[in-house]
Amino acid sequence: MLNAHAKLSAKVFADDIERKPTRDGFGAGVVEAGRADARVVVLCADLAESTRAEQFEKEFPERFIEMGVAEQNMATAASGLAAAGKIPFIASYACFSPGRNYEQIRTTIALNRMPVKIMGMHAGVSVGPDGATHQMLEDLGMMRMLPGMTVIAPGDAEEARKAVVAAAKTDGPVYIRFGRAPTSVFTTSETPFSIGDALLLRSPPAAEKADVALLSTGALSYEALCAARALGRDGVSVIVLHVPTVKPLDEDAVLAAAARARRVVTVEEHQAAGGFGSAVAELLAARRPMPLLRLGVADQFGQSGEPQELLAHYGLDAPHIRAAALALISL
Repeated sequence: MLNAHAKLSAKVFADDIERKPTRDGFGAGVVEAGRADARVVVLCADLAESTRAEQFEKEFPERFIEMGVAEQNMATAASGLAAAGKIPFIASYACFSPGRNYEQIRTTIALNRMPVKIMGMHAGVSVGPDGATHQMLEDLGMMRMLPGMTVIAPGDAEEARKAVVAAAKTDGPVYIRFGRAPTSVFTTSETPFSIGDALLLRSPPAAEKADVALLSTGALSYEALCAARALGRDGVSVIVLHVPTVKPLDEDAVLAAAARARRVVTVEEHQAAGGFGSAVAELLAARRPMPLLRLGVADQFGQSGEPQELLAHYGLDAPHIRAAALALISL
């Protein structure tokens, strides 16, 4: 577990906090990875601008491959490139990759442990007006079930950049999910990041037992931080643990947070079933049974709407996280 208390943005709760889509982190990170290693190549499914793969294309046109609307071919070609010694990144909307090409990812990439890096863009309800067909809410569950697959949901654009750079240096396949809508950048270049490590964003004094631990992944960790601030005003003691790596889960950090809290709430922009909250539930059931509430989308598809409006509708913004935590405490 990494401690990020002193290394968050100084403007973390400011009205003018910087907001960027996490997909911007892919654009910056893959160029950085490409500069560091000539084996890095990028394949895209006719979405270079939307995925930010165009930044790599402009700098390394000879290492960029436009596959067209052919996500299944893209995954298989990337596996072949990896077998030939390249480090391929494949980029498309998450509803298409891994949504459309899951069998190719499973059979040609995961089964063979090829170091293909799968970039799933526009995930979660914050895609907004694109609606249910494009709001991928099942990807974390799909990908964490694949043996050997690393699964990452960065908290903001800066952490997304670091995750992409780290993925290029990681053996085996990696899945990273990104959002389309601008979200708050609450970390800095100095905030620590490493694959497999959670970040402790808030905790009471060491000797104090917290009323609740908020465990979150992806951009909703900022909503969890804001909820914790409001809960603090209510006199509630809160731990906030940001878990960007859904697999491998930082089990020591999750168990440590649970040991210091009376209750646990998980938060994710994903189906409540099968994703991050399920991974935490599986761990706690086996190692530390305790009161647990999983916040996510409750067995339904998304719908069109503005991103923040949809987060509120599905009970995933800071006010709803605060209310859910208070309800759990009152039981």
